[in-house]
Amino acid sequence: MNESQIQFNERKSEIDLYQLQELLNVSAFWAKGRSIEDLGIAIANSEPVISVCLGDRLIGFARATSDGIYRATIWDVVIHPEYQSSGLGSHLVETVLSHPRMRYVERVYLMTTHQQGFYEKIGFQPNTTTTMVLYNQANLAFVPATEDQLQESLGG
Repeated sequence: MNESQIQFNERKSEIDLYQLQELLNVSAFWAKGRSIEDLGIAIANSEPVISVCLGDRLIGFARATSDGIYRATIWDVVIHPEYQSSGLGSHLVETVLSHPRMRYVERVYLMTTHQQGFYEKIGFQPNTTTTMVLYNQANLAFVPATEDQLQESLGG
């Protein structure tokens, strides 16, 4: 691998969604089968979004969401299997963490199933106090039915 050809990029508009879909299908059991449309929505609502390319080939990806000061979450960290164990994953996570939107955040969260050791080397610590999840349910009783009800609930 010629490291001089590897480019880290934070321009969302330059991500080839088809290459990203393939990268996730090959590299991430938890992200197999994501649609192009859904990937586009996730990217549009994330910052930073970092891609790693070798020439024109997408070989790495990560994204985060953050309020910029208190909390952030890193999502979808992935390196193509051919390039794992080369230091690219650590560099990718460090690039996400050094982004202006992430740099001063009090707590950065991530979820991982099998890679705890990798993230501990970067400085993440196990956290057993935030293990709750709410799965999206289409018919939640507390969701306002109309825009007027939403405005009313906001005092408008």
